[in-house]
Amino acid sequence: MPIYRAPVEDYRFLLHEVLELEKHRDLPGFADLDAGLVDDILSNAGKFCEEVLQPLNQSGDEEGCHFQNGTVTTPKGFKEAYKAYCEAGWGGLGAPESVGGANMPHILTMAVSEMGMSANQSLAMYPMLTAGAYGALLATGAEWMKTGIAPKMVSGEWAGTMCLTEPGCGTDLRLMKTRAVEQPDGTYKMNGTKIFISGGDQDLTSNIIHMVIAKIPDENGQIHDDLSTVNFFMVPKFLVKEDGTMGARNGVNTGGIEHKMGIKGQATCVLNFDDAIAWRLGPKPEPLKPGEKRSSSAGMAGMFGMMNAARLGVGIQGIGLGEVAYQNGYAYAHERRVGRALTGPKEPDKPADLEIVHPDVKKMLLQARSFVEGARALAAWTTLQMSIATSQRPEAENAGLLADLMTPVIKAFGTDMGFEAANLGMQCYGGHGYIRDNGVEQFVRDARINMVYEGANGVQAMDLVGRKLGRKGGAAPMALFALLTGWIGENEKDDGMKMFVAGVKRGTEALQAATMWLAANGMKNPNDAGAGATEYLRIMGITVTALMWGMMAKVSLGKSDQLHKDKLMCARYWMERMVPECPMLLERIQAGSAVIMELE
Repeated sequence: MPIYRAPVEDYRFLLHEVLELEKHRDLPGFADLDAGLVDDILSNAGKFCEEVLQPLNQSGDEEGCHFQNGTVTTPKGFKEAYKAYCEAGWGGLGAPESVGGANMPHILTMAVSEMGMSANQSLAMYPMLTAGAYGALLATGAEWMKTGIAPKMVSGEWAGTMCLTEPGCGTDLRLMKTRAVEQPDGTYKMNGTKIFISGGDQDLTSNIIHMVIAKIPDENGQIHDDLSTVNFFMVPKFLVKEDGTMGARNGVNTGGIEHKMGIKGQATCVLNFDDAIAWRLGPKPEPLKPGEKRSSSAGMAGMFGMMNAARLGVGIQGIGLGEVAYQNGYAYAHERRVGRALTGPKEPDKPADLEIVHPDVKKMLLQARSFVEGARALAAWTTLQMSIATSQRPEAENAGLLADLMTPVIKAFGTDMGFEAANLGMQCYGGHGYIRDNGVEQFVRDARINMVYEGANGVQAMDLVGRKLGRKGGAAPMALFALLTGWIGENEKDDGMKMFVAGVKRGTEALQAATMWLAANGMKNPNDAGAGATEYLRIMGITVTALMWGMMAKVSLGKSDQLHKDKLMCARYWMERMVPECPMLLERIQAGSAVIMELE
């Protein structure tokens, strides 16, 4: 059976030594965040994930969810574990106190989320989706929704989903067919089908609050092939009165569950909306003028807020799967005996040496570990920037730009590399990793979806290149380059930091050159931007992770304990083995799109 130990010590190092949370007590939600409270949250969350969630991961995968007579049942033990999760307050950790939450900042909810995803991604996704849904409701909903519905979602009594994808419409929302027609009482009647809805139905909660996007028809009853009339709606499984009491079943029915490659304990549903009563969230779209086309609707703002939170959450799923796969690969490499060390037997009295003596095995494990710990630092640093962005500090605007820029990077780079780490963990087992008994092949299957949903990683790369770089006159990349070059300047005279500064500098130079090339060529030929977007995102991911490793190396220099020695080892590995990819990726970008576009 697979193992999992929550990385509590690594988070303590990151939050106390590197990011120094106690120096940020002026930020919203940080006032009471002393070291003792942080450590209590980390240790208790870690223990819960190890003892309650992780033991159900393999069994949940083997059993999967069941669908019979229109009803979904989750695997054995999930209902009890979910109840325990909610009773412990983990689902409301980041929610405002006004709705029953603990009002902890993103940086702590991110840590707890990662532990849950490592332990049992299928189960941990149910409360993650609910948190995204109640966050959107608190941001865009009417007052009665905030007082009557949100508290029940925070407590875990009710769950939430996000319903975007349709049979003929994934990323391109212009193609949506689901429609919502306004009624005399101000509600809407919704009709359409949504697919791939995580947590779309389950037996864990008494009600599910679906957050749905649909088009509002014009005065002629027509829906348009653009985004001008797309709006955000709340559609409960069971109707809810304004006092928060639950009423009759709404017109939302489960058409089936998907039979998937992974996350089999997560009910991924087809939902049919048949005259379902819906409540609009956000402003009603203005009528189109003759011949007018719009690229967006004001009613989509709530959806984008929810999607950005989900994208960050999925990136953290990638980190979590990489962590647990690394742990199991590392453990197996210390148990399995195969061959002899290349420099001579390490244990001559044994029939063979342990697998860990071989350079290729060490390299696979270091690749996974340096990614996981570096990406964890990046995600934590980004969530800290999100908190700074909501503060009164002078750097608030800059922090918001950086957090926005990092969201597609964490989602795409975090899940690409998380899948790679899961593969490497399985590879350490050889043939024993390919069979189900050892459980590591599940990590590979579970990690694969993270690269696809909440916007496939190629879409994230296009979002980065096509939208994020040029927004506000390029303010976000300029802020990033100022951060990178500023850090280089602060540390380049420190002899102990020489190789780490060199690594960050090499990545920064490649990233700057790639940005300039895209700026010069992407407008003239959009295919050049499209062809190089994925490589560009990877350069940025490698470079900002190198910066994180530089920061971690700085606080680790001169310390002789194992944790700090290991940090320096991983930092050196990243600079030596990952940063050299950046010039290669730059060369690919500069090759343009000509050959690629020849494919008919």
